[in-house]
Amino acid sequence: MWLNPEEVLLKNALKLWVTEKSNDFFLLQRRRGHGDTGGKFTGLLVGALDSVLDSNARVTPFRILLQMPGSQVSWTIACGAAVGEMNRHWDWLVQNLLHSLSVFENKEDVASFVKGKVKGLIAEEVTGRQVAQEEEPEKFRETLLKFELCFGLPSSEKLVTTYSCCCWKGRVPRQGWLYLSINHMAFYSFLLGKEVKFVVPWAEVTRLERVSTGLMTDMVRVMTRRCQRDFSMFLSLDEAFGVIGQLADIALRRLLDSEGLELDRVLQQSSNITKRVLEEQALRTYVLALFRLPRGERLQEVALCSVWTPHARCHTTGTLFTTDSYLCFASREEGHCSLLIPLSEVISIEKAESTSLLPNPVIVSVRSKKAFQLIELQDRDSLVDSLTSRLRALQWKHSMFRSKKSLEHSPTNPKPHKTNTPLPRPDQTTIANNPLTGQDTMEQVKERLWEDHFPEYGRGVHMFRTEKIQKLVAMGIPESLRGELWMTFSDASSELASHPGYYSGLVTESMGQSSLATEEIERDLHRSLPDHPAFQNVKGIAALRRVLTAYAHRNPKIGYCQSMNILASVLLLYTKEEEAFSLLVAVCERMLPDYFNRRVIGAQVDQSVFEELIRERLPELAEHIPDLSPLSSISLSWFLTLFLSVLPFRSAVCVVDCFFFHGIKAIFQLGLAVLDANATALCASADDGQALMILTGFLDQVKYDEGPSPPAPHPLLSQSGEEEGRPPVKQHTLITDLIADSYEKFGDLTVRQIEKLRCRHRIQVLQAHEDTTKENALRVVTPDVSLSPENLADVYDLFKTEHFINLYWGDGGTTLALQHHDPGRPYVEQYRVDRVQFKSLYMLLVPWLCGFHTDTVAHRTFTLLDQDRDSLITFREFAGWLDTLYCEELNEKVRLLYRLHIPPALTESEDDPSPLRSPQLSTTRPLHVELPNGEMRDFQEQLKQMLKDLAKEKEKDVEQPVPPMNQREFIQFCKTLYSMFHGNPDENELFQAIATVTSLVLQIGEVGHRSRCSGSEVSSEGGAGDEVEDDHREGSQEDHPVFSTKEEEEGERKEGTSKSSGSESQSEWAVSYAQILASLLTEQQLVNFFEKPMDLSAKVAEAKVKQYHERAGLLMLQQGTS
Repeated sequence: MWLNPEEVLLKNALKLWVTEKSNDFFLLQRRRGHGDTGGKFTGLLVGALDSVLDSNARVTPFRILLQMPGSQVSWTIACGAAVGEMNRHWDWLVQNLLHSLSVFENKEDVASFVKGKVKGLIAEEVTGRQVAQEEEPEKFRETLLKFELCFGLPSSEKLVTTYSCCCWKGRVPRQGWLYLSINHMAFYSFLLGKEVKFVVPWAEVTRLERVSTGLMTDMVRVMTRRCQRDFSMFLSLDEAFGVIGQLADIALRRLLDSEGLELDRVLQQSSNITKRVLEEQALRTYVLALFRLPRGERLQEVALCSVWTPHARCHTTGTLFTTDSYLCFASREEGHCSLLIPLSEVISIEKAESTSLLPNPVIVSVRSKKAFQLIELQDRDSLVDSLTSRLRALQWKHSMFRSKKSLEHSPTNPKPHKTNTPLPRPDQTTIANNPLTGQDTMEQVKERLWEDHFPEYGRGVHMFRTEKIQKLVAMGIPESLRGELWMTFSDASSELASHPGYYSGLVTESMGQSSLATEEIERDLHRSLPDHPAFQNVKGIAALRRVLTAYAHRNPKIGYCQSMNILASVLLLYTKEEEAFSLLVAVCERMLPDYFNRRVIGAQVDQSVFEELIRERLPELAEHIPDLSPLSSISLSWFLTLFLSVLPFRSAVCVVDCFFFHGIKAIFQLGLAVLDANATALCASADDGQALMILTGFLDQVKYDEGPSPPAPHPLLSQSGEEEGRPPVKQHTLITDLIADSYEKFGDLTVRQIEKLRCRHRIQVLQAHEDTTKENALRVVTPDVSLSPENLADVYDLFKTEHFINLYWGDGGTTLALQHHDPGRPYVEQYRVDRVQFKSLYMLLVPWLCGFHTDTVAHRTFTLLDQDRDSLITFREFAGWLDTLYCEELNEKVRLLYRLHIPPALTESEDDPSPLRSPQLSTTRPLHVELPNGEMRDFQEQLKQMLKDLAKEKEKDVEQPVPPMNQREFIQFCKTLYSMFHGNPDENELFQAIATVTSLVLQIGEVGHRSRCSGSEVSSEGGAGDEVEDDHREGSQEDHPVFSTKEEEEGERKEGTSKSSGSESQSEWAVSYAQILASLLTEQQLVNFFEKPMDLSAKVAEAKVKQYHERAGLLMLQQGTS
């Protein structure tokens, strides 16, 4: 295998290695002592040394070295245990590289070129196979082999990493290895002759925790719906806990909500997931959250560096993160200093001369005629080259976009809409230039502070964001600067500048269209800040309609959600319409991801995170209120509307200021501060209603500090109880004081902590949704079946697990409907199985297996249950089938068997190699029936009684008539019955009984066939027997064969034709369901067989054990033969 190049000294290597092949640049060597037949002392010594070494320390017997002429230093680039593999590597090097290396003049260039090629080969090997650890490939392959052998999982179950740890069972620790794969967590221990192993699918994990017990100070607890597992004694517990959380989160998002929660492109293919990819993904998630970047941004480079900060007159040390479209810098201490530079604002990126004071400097010039200096970049050249290429590509893309827009709007190409159309155009002015009067001393002071701040720290999206600007934001942004700074902090300004005319185009496309989103928008338009003058006129309502409709058109996956109208209304008060749209995009898609969708998963995740923060930061409150879910329900609106729906307007706008600067962290901090300010009252509250009143009353009286000369009260302020003439009942809380308190007490909360908590709590939220889905699916299905609630729940779990197994180890041919879980479908249709999956469940749960015929019967059952012909079966259909087998009466079981042998379950094209396909059955058997008491009854008497019974049976079965069964279908029916009885203790008696019934039904069919051929008709009255007698006497076996010819079969009955229809072919041989049922009822052994109670619970318990291993074994067998 190829290895990352590693330096070795030839001088020392020659003592232990023998050169087999060589040229100017490469050596193929064999380990001394390996393959030697002469038995020299040196070879024996080296061989003995290798044999006693542990398998982890052994050296592979062959290797390939890269050598430079005249140098004693070489690099190992390949190793292996088989000479054939090494010869293939050697041939590749000779054929593809050797001739190219003679062109290079510099030895360093040769080494760099070969190393790059080898690394490329390693990357291909890692992608194509499961070797994810280039650093120790042999060790990882050995671990992978143990993983596959110990747990019996197929090779498509990709192993990510392993950890040595202890698994606790009560107070007993078991030392072993924890294996983490893309779909499962597995543990194996073999100690003192006792083996312990188990596999836990990530789809069953409901909670992850780090806990401390009396025995262990810190351990990882993995909880499922059935049990919990505790692990400790990790070499690096933080790393292990992080990887476990990531893998569980990724698996659940992929399996349970692949549409709602978008995954990174790399993670959408599970085969790409490695430990290194997980580390990169965790860092990428952190960077996107810290700088609130678009979710589609990919992290490109990460480099330690220092940035010149003019306000501090020094270089600030930190980390540079580069993405597709941004340069991001963060100081070592989060929040101390950060810098965001969109590549769309960059003019050039240049390397400056390196000095002792300024090592490896890079100058980044932006459009505002400013330049940023970065120094101490380790790999400066490659970084600058990469950034320059992306900058050029971005500039070309933007130029093409602008040229396209200018072409569309040129005089020769007028805008698509006509001037006389009633379609309103976006108003590019602010609805309310000064929405609330209040140009008092406090506003002027804040304006001066900001004006003094800009020259030193910068103005625009690439300003330095420091602790000083945090204090200015906490004081409240001045009305005159609020819109500009919101655009700056969210980087909506650069997005708007990069796509001129985008919003106008969306408005043109979307206005006039009708959809569910537009209906909801129209319903909520007049509920958006109804007391504000700006939305009491047609102009304001029209602008709000355009913004919301344009966004619904841009992002139909979200469309429109409640609370978006409130947010858009506030944005329109401080920005132009086009800017308000850009801010709405930034909030919904970047700053509050997954908040605004049908299930508001993102908001629920943050509520769960908020509960944990309450327990951690406010332990006394958590102690008095153990169940924090009521507080979480109350605070949901705080997060969804950014406190706009619960605080007085001017106070809430200050919260929005902090949100645009700090993101969701500001809402967490303020929420904790609100609870902390009311902790005493909440601890004393008697119920949830009183707690709600306490918090509502507190938030209503939070006041905005308007300075010494407040203006006349605005109509909105009446919501907070500040009506003219009414003296304040109690002391007001200033919003600035509340925000300052939140920063002082909870400002140490970091974005990294929030993202880690989100990763863990997303697992709980998704599993809670799964529990709700299961409960509702069972509620819908329960009235239709007689299965016990426990059995029905277990069957649902088996059904869902089978769906997941196909996603785990499918061959790629899975239908699109099964690859993506759609929570929007009805509860009983969210999980469906295809034909292969159904057959697996059939083998596990069916009460009567049919030997070699089982697969055929399973195929027919699937076809019968697939009523809508989409090749998928829902849980409702599956549960109804099981209910028939285990809980219904004999006649329903026989009806099901009967329907399995007529169309659509049985098709003319079905390939059946059965010897009974064209049977030569004799009908010369005596026409009598032997009763259980030994009495012999003539067939004619028996037939008369049967026909009378059938007349009564017809009256019962008029609800759902079943088509008659022809000769071929009846033979298949008999074959299934015979195969069902194999292995039964009463096998002989059952065979005799079915032979009797078969003979009886054949006679009935023959009589009916003769009657139709002669033009006579058998009625259900008493005279039918005489007609049968006449037919019997007049016809002979040769003149009236039981089975029709092949040509006659082609003209047989049409589907849905009634038994009494006169349009049937006169030569058709057919028997009805009622005739077969009546015949079966004559044999007590058959009645006992079908009426025997069967234990579904035992079958389900057995299926839980077998399901994984049988499917895994089948897949391994298929992969081995492919």
